Amino acid sequence: MKVFDSHFHIINPDYPLTPNNGYLPDPFTVADYKKSTKTIDIRGGAIVSGSFQAFEQEYLIHALKDLGKDYVGVANIPLDMPQDELKRLDDAGVVAVRFNVNRGGSETIQNVGRLSNELFDKFGWHTELYINSRALADLRHLLLSIPSFSIDHLGLSKDGLDNLYYWAEKGVKVKATGFGRLDFEPIKVIRELYKINPDGIMFGSDLPSTRSKTPFSIKDLELLTDNFSEVELDKILFSNAYNFYKKMLHRTGGGINLHRDRR
Repeated sequence: MKVFDSHFHIINPDYPLTPNNGYLPDPFTVADYKKSTKTIDIRGGAIVSGSFQAFEQEYLIHALKDLGKDYVGVANIPLDMPQDELKRLDDAGVVAVRFNVNRGGSETIQNVGRLSNELFDKFGWHTELYINSRALADLRHLLLSIPSFSIDHLGLSKDGLDNLYYWAEKGVKVKATGFGRLDFEPIKVIRELYKINPDGIMFGSDLPSTRSKTPFSIKDLELLTDNFSEVELDKILFSNAYNFYKKMLHRTGGGINLHRDRR
């Protein structure tokens, strides 16, 4: 099955890293990513900025150039970033702003609404949230003001699944990523999300699985292929994420030749 990897990190030690609660990740370069996914038919993906990268952007621009036109970026953006810098990121292939509510390293939650709307209006960027689904209830009014967003790692928490399902019913995309971060078994939840909105669930490797109890492995993919039909897998592994990101892919010339050899 072909895959659009909706969520992974590149950690290049040639660019600044910022400790988060004393944590700094090991390097994970573009070459490491390609090596780790060599047995997977990956056709493109989204590089996501981590808390340990804070507002560093050069690593992301470099990684997007290195991986090529079928990849897009998700960046941590401060509220006061100059317009010319935002335009440079947009030109480089950044398509979304990330708010790391769970660990920090991004703009504060108080500025989610304002920044999300400004970036959507000016560049068409959506918002991606790393958030425990338990917190979604208290933020419902704020999140209703955001034009387009996704939620990372199935919301992380069993206790918040009703909140997650609420947003899935409203068409919010949910990433089936970071299985080693969850306090529940993912298949039943993915099945329910697929039932609510077949076009809303998006697989991602979460490589290199920083701070995860169990890092990503091919077994995560096998868990999906063992439990979903071929039609369902095409949506979960490829077309849902591809369609979510394709506006930028087409603008940059990517996403056209699905049989292109990325190596």
